Amino acid sequence: MSALAEFQTLTDTEEFFDFFDLDYDERLVYVKRFHIMKKYGELVEKANGNDFGSDKKLLDYYKFALITVYKNFENGYSPSAAEVWDTFDKPSACSTCSTSSECSDEEEVSNGVHACTSQPDISFN
Repeated sequence: MSALAEFQTLTDTEEFFDFFDLDYDERLVYVKRFHIMKKYGELVEKANGNDFGSDKKLLDYYKFALITVYKNFENGYSPSAAEVWDTFDKPSACSTCSTSSECSDEEEVSNGVHACTSQPDISFN
Protein backbone atom coordinates (compact mmCIF):
# COMPACT_ATOMS: atom_id res chain seq x y z
CA MET A 1 0.00 0.00 0.00
CA SER A 2 1.35 3.42 -0.93
CA ALA A 3 1.81 6.09 1.73
CA LEU A 4 -0.97 8.18 0.15
CA ALA A 5 -3.34 5.21 0.13
CA GLU A 6 -2.47 4.56 3.79
CA PHE A 7 -3.11 8.22 4.62
CA GLN A 8 -6.55 7.97 3.05
CA THR A 9 -7.48 5.15 5.47
CA LEU A 10 -6.74 7.20 8.61
CA THR A 11 -9.70 8.18 10.76
CA ASP A 12 -8.60 9.04 14.30
CA THR A 13 -6.78 12.25 15.15
CA GLU A 14 -3.96 10.35 16.83
CA GLU A 15 -3.52 8.21 13.70
CA PHE A 16 -2.71 11.33 11.67
CA PHE A 17 -0.06 12.44 14.18
CA ASP A 18 1.41 8.93 14.33
CA PHE A 19 1.38 8.59 10.53
CA PHE A 20 3.51 11.73 10.20
CA ASP A 21 5.60 10.80 13.28
CA LEU A 22 4.66 14.04 15.05
CA ASP A 23 4.76 14.60 18.79
CA TYR A 24 1.57 15.92 20.33
CA ASP A 25 0.03 16.63 23.72
CA GLU A 26 -2.55 13.90 24.31
CA ARG A 27 -4.59 16.16 26.61
CA LEU A 28 -4.79 18.91 24.00
CA VAL A 29 -5.82 16.45 21.30
CA TYR A 30 -8.38 14.89 23.62
CA VAL A 31 -9.97 18.26 24.41
CA LYS A 32 -9.69 19.90 20.96
CA ARG A 33 -10.04 16.81 18.73
CA PHE A 34 -13.17 18.01 16.91
CA HIS A 35 -11.81 21.49 16.27
CA ILE A 36 -8.37 20.27 15.19
CA MET A 37 -9.85 17.82 12.70
CA LYS A 38 -12.37 20.35 11.39
CA LYS A 39 -9.63 22.89 10.61
CA TYR A 40 -7.31 20.17 9.29
CA GLY A 41 -10.07 18.82 7.07
CA GLU A 42 -10.58 22.30 5.61
CA LEU A 43 -6.89 22.49 4.67
CA VAL A 44 -6.88 18.97 3.25
CA GLU A 45 -9.93 19.87 1.17
CA LYS A 46 -8.09 22.91 -0.24
CA ALA A 47 -5.45 20.55 -1.64
CA ASN A 48 -8.01 18.69 -3.75
CA GLY A 49 -7.66 19.42 -7.42
CA ASN A 50 -4.18 20.93 -7.09
CA ASP A 51 -1.23 19.30 -8.78
CA PHE A 52 1.57 18.81 -6.28
CA GLY A 53 3.70 16.89 -8.76
CA SER A 54 4.09 13.83 -6.56
CA ASP A 55 2.44 11.96 -3.71
CA LYS A 56 5.39 12.87 -1.48
CA LYS A 57 4.82 16.61 -2.00
CA LEU A 58 1.09 16.17 -1.34
CA LEU A 59 1.85 14.27 1.86
CA ASP A 60 4.33 17.01 2.85
CA TYR A 61 1.49 19.53 2.43
CA TYR A 62 -0.81 17.36 4.58
CA LYS A 63 1.88 17.10 7.26
CA PHE A 64 2.55 20.84 7.24
CA ALA A 65 -1.20 21.52 7.43
CA LEU A 66 -1.53 19.28 10.50
CA ILE A 67 1.45 20.93 12.17
CA THR A 68 0.01 24.37 11.44
CA VAL A 69 -3.42 23.55 12.85
CA TYR A 70 -2.00 21.83 15.91
CA LYS A 71 0.42 24.69 16.68
CA ASN A 72 -2.43 27.20 16.41
CA PHE A 73 -4.38 25.30 19.06
CA GLU A 74 -1.26 24.73 21.14
CA ASN A 75 -0.66 28.49 21.13
CA GLY A 76 -4.14 29.22 22.43
CA TYR A 77 -6.35 29.47 19.35
CA SER A 78 -9.94 28.87 20.31
CA PRO A 79 -12.72 28.92 17.74
CA SER A 80 -15.50 31.40 18.32
CA ALA A 81 -19.00 30.22 19.14
CA ALA A 82 -20.05 31.36 15.67
CA GLU A 83 -17.51 29.02 14.07
CA VAL A 84 -18.63 26.10 16.22
CA TRP A 85 -22.33 26.63 15.67
CA ASP A 86 -21.82 27.26 11.96
CA THR A 87 -20.67 23.65 11.75
CA PHE A 88 -23.98 22.44 13.14
CA ASP A 89 -26.07 24.77 11.00
CA LYS A 90 -24.65 23.35 7.77
CA PRO A 91 -25.04 19.58 7.72
CA SER A 92 -22.38 17.64 5.85
CA ALA A 93 -24.91 15.38 4.20
CA CYS A 94 -28.43 15.71 2.94
CA SER A 95 -30.89 13.75 5.04
CA THR A 96 -32.82 12.72 1.94
CA CYS A 97 -30.08 11.16 -0.14
CA SER A 98 -27.32 10.91 2.52
CA THR A 99 -24.62 12.35 0.33
CA SER A 100 -22.73 15.58 0.46
CA SER A 101 -21.08 15.25 -2.93
CA GLU A 102 -24.25 14.88 -4.98
CA CYS A 103 -26.29 17.62 -3.33
CA SER A 104 -25.57 21.22 -4.07
CA ASP A 105 -28.92 22.73 -3.17
CA GLU A 106 -30.61 22.36 0.18
CA GLU A 107 -33.83 23.82 1.42
CA GLU A 108 -35.26 23.93 4.90
CA VAL A 109 -38.45 21.94 5.30
CA SER A 110 -41.08 22.43 7.98
CA ASN A 111 -39.61 20.01 10.53
CA GLY A 112 -36.14 21.58 10.35
CA VAL A 113 -34.59 18.76 8.34
CA HIS A 114 -32.62 19.66 5.23
CA ALA A 115 -33.87 17.94 2.11
CA CYS A 116 -32.12 17.71 -1.22
CA THR A 117 -33.98 19.81 -3.77
CA SER A 118 -32.57 17.73 -6.59
CA GLN A 119 -34.65 14.75 -5.49
CA PRO A 120 -37.88 14.19 -7.41
CA ASP A 121 -41.10 15.21 -5.74
CA ILE A 122 -43.24 12.31 -4.61
CA SER A 123 -46.94 12.81 -4.74
CA PHE A 124 -49.63 10.53 -3.36
CA ASN A 125 -52.49 12.20 -5.20
